Amino acid sequence: MARYIKQEMPDLQGTGETKCYYRLEKRQNLSTKEFLKRAGAHGILDDGILEHALSKIAEQLVEELADGNTVTLDGIGTFQATLGVKKDKEMDTIDGDETKRNAKSIEVQNVRYVSDKELVKDVNMRCKLSRAGVRRVNNSPYTKEQRLKKALEYLADPAHPFMRVADYAELTGLPRSSATKELRKFYEDPSCGIDFMGRGTAKVYVRRDVTSCQPTDH
Repeated sequence: MARYIKQEMPDLQGTGETKCYYRLEKRQNLSTKEFLKRAGAHGILDDGILEHALSKIAEQLVEELADGNTVTLDGIGTFQATLGVKKDKEMDTIDGDETKRNAKSIEVQNVRYVSDKELVKDVNMRCKLSRAGVRRVNNSPYTKEQRLKKALEYLADPAHPFMRVADYAELTGLPRSSATKELRKFYEDPSCGIDFMGRGTAKVYVRRDVTSCQPTDH
C-alpha cells in the first residue's frame, strides 16, 4: 500500500502563510531486473525475452529521438528530445544580425516525458493510500533556545530597536512561515522577553523587559 506525506512548502513569497502539498512516500527504486521479474510473473514470457524486448525498444527510442521525432507508446506516454546551448556558450538574441551559435554549440540536454492519460487513470484506480505523516520545512541549525537567545541579543543591540520576520528568518535559518509562527509563540509567552508592535505587514518585534525564558520544546 502506498503512503502519502503532507509536506510543508517553503514561504518563498514571504507571506507568512503555511501552505502544503501531498506527495508519495518513497519506498524503493526498482532495477530493470527486478521490474522485469515482476512483469514476467504475470505472463508466460520469461525474464530474458522481456529484457531483450526492452533493450530493443530503448535502442529504437534513441534512434527516433535523435532524428527529431517524438515517440508515443500507448499506455506509457510520449517522449521528445529537448535542446540547449552547451556550457560556456552564449545564447543568441532573437533579433541579432550576427549568428553566435551553430550546430556544434547546441546539444540534446534532456528527454521530455509526458505520461499517457490512461496510465495516470489506471495508477489512480489501483492506488490505495494511507497517511504517513507530516513533514515540515525547518533548515535552522539552532535549537529553539538558541534561536531565542539570538533574537534577544539582536534586539539588545542599539542598532536594532526592532526586528522583522525577515530579520529573524535570516538570523536563525528558519523559513519565513516557521519564523512567523515561532515569533508568535514567543510573544504569547511573556517570560520569553519578546513583544510586538504594529499590525499586519507593519508588525515588528521588540524586546520585553524580562530576564529569562525556558522554552519547553525544541
